[in-house]
Amino acid sequence: MSVAVLKIIATIVRLRVEYSQEVMHLFNLTYEFKLKPTQNQIALFEEWLETHRRVYNYALAERKDWYNSRSCQINVCSLNKCYIMPADAPRPTFASQCKSLTVARKDSEHLNRVNAQSLQQTLRRLEKAFVSMWEQNHGFPRFKKPGRMRSFSFPQLGKDPLKEGCIKLPVIGAVKIRSSRSIPDGGVIKQARVVKRASGWYVMLTLQWDVSVPSHVPHGEALGVDVGLIDFVAMSNGLNVKRPKFLALLQRKLKLLQQRVSRKKLGSSNWRKAQIKVARLHEHIANTRKDFHWKIAHQICDGVGMVFVEDLNLVGLSRSILGKHCLDAAWGQFFQILEQCCFKRGVYFQKVDSRKTSQICPNCQTQTGKKDLSERVHACTFCGYITNRDVAAAQVVCQRGLAAVGYTVKMLSEGKFVGIPAT
Repeated sequence: MSVAVLKIIATIVRLRVEYSQEVMHLFNLTYEFKLKPTQNQIALFEEWLETHRRVYNYALAERKDWYNSRSCQINVCSLNKCYIMPADAPRPTFASQCKSLTVARKDSEHLNRVNAQSLQQTLRRLEKAFVSMWEQNHGFPRFKKPGRMRSFSFPQLGKDPLKEGCIKLPVIGAVKIRSSRSIPDGGVIKQARVVKRASGWYVMLTLQWDVSVPSHVPHGEALGVDVGLIDFVAMSNGLNVKRPKFLALLQRKLKLLQQRVSRKKLGSSNWRKAQIKVARLHEHIANTRKDFHWKIAHQICDGVGMVFVEDLNLVGLSRSILGKHCLDAAWGQFFQILEQCCFKRGVYFQKVDSRKTSQICPNCQTQTGKKDLSERVHACTFCGYITNRDVAAAQVVCQRGLAAVGYTVKMLSEGKFVGIPAT
C-alpha cells in the first residue's frame, strides 16, 4: 500500500474521531413557551400554515405519482387509470424538490411570502415520513386536509432572537412571548417551531450547549416499577399508585360535544366553534395525563439511584380487548417521561424483559404459574411469601435489572438491596 493511500486513510480516521468527539460534546434541550401574537400575526401564521400544507401535499403527490408509475405492469393497462412517466425520470428526493421549490418561489407570490428555509423543513418532514415508512414499518404518508398542518419551523434564527419578552422570527418579526421560566445561561437557540393548539400558539425553542454529559452508571438503591390498569404503578418497595381514568371521567362530556359537532352544518361557523370545544377538551385530558406522569416520575426518582421498568409490547397491548384503557394510561409516554426525569436527576434507567414477571416468586425464584386477573395477591406455595401481585412483579423486575447491571443472583438472594424480600 502506498504512502499516499495511508495518509488518506489516516486523515479519514482523524476526521471521524474529531466529528464523533464534536457530536458527543453537544447537548440539546427544547423549551416550550406560549406566544401572545397580535391579530395580524395570527392571520400571517394561518396563511403560512396553509402554504406549508399545500407544499407538503404537492411534494407528496409528486412522489406518489412516481411510485405509482413504476408499479404499473408493462404488458397490460389498468381499467381505471394509468400513470405514464418517462423511464429515465429520477425519483423525487429532498434535494430535487428543494431545487424545484427554489424555482417555483420566483413565480409564486404565496411561496415568496414564506421563509424559504421554513418551506424546506416541510419537505424534510415529508422525507422523514418516507424514511419512517421504510425503516420503522410506518404507513404510507397521507395528504393533509385543511387545518391538519399545525406547525412550521425555522432551522436558523438571527443573533439574540429572544430578549425583552419577545422572540424575533425571520420575516414575521418580533412576537410577544410569555416568559414562564428562565433559560439557563450558555445555551444557543438553534431552531424554533411555531405550533398551533386549541389553547393558542406556542413556540418550541431548541437550545444547544457545547458540553459533554456523561452517561449515568448504576449506583445507590434500586427500584423496580410495574405498570397496570388497576394500580398505575406498583414499586418494589411496596408503594402503589392508583390509575386515574383521564378519558373515562370526561367521556360523557366528550361524547356530548362530539354529538354537537355532528349536528352542525359542515364548514359553518358554529361547526368550527363546536370543533374548538372538542379540541380543548382533548388538550385538557392530555395535559392532566402528562402532569400526572411527571409527578409520578419525580416521586419514583426520590432517593433512588437505579430505576428498572418492563419492556412492554405497547402496540400489541393497544390492540387488545383492553386497548382503550391501555391508551388512556399512556404507558409509552410515561416511560419516556420517566427516562427524561432519571436523566435530569442523575438516576440510572433501564428496561428489562417483561415475560412472566407475575408468574415468578421474588423470594424463592420459583415459577408459580399463570394467574387470573382476578387474583390480586401473590401467595407462594413453596416458601410462603405473600404480597400484592403487582408489587411481586415489580420486585422481579428489580431483580432482573440488578442482574442485568452486574449483580449476581447470590447477592440478590442475600437481601442486600432495599425492595428485595429477605429469605
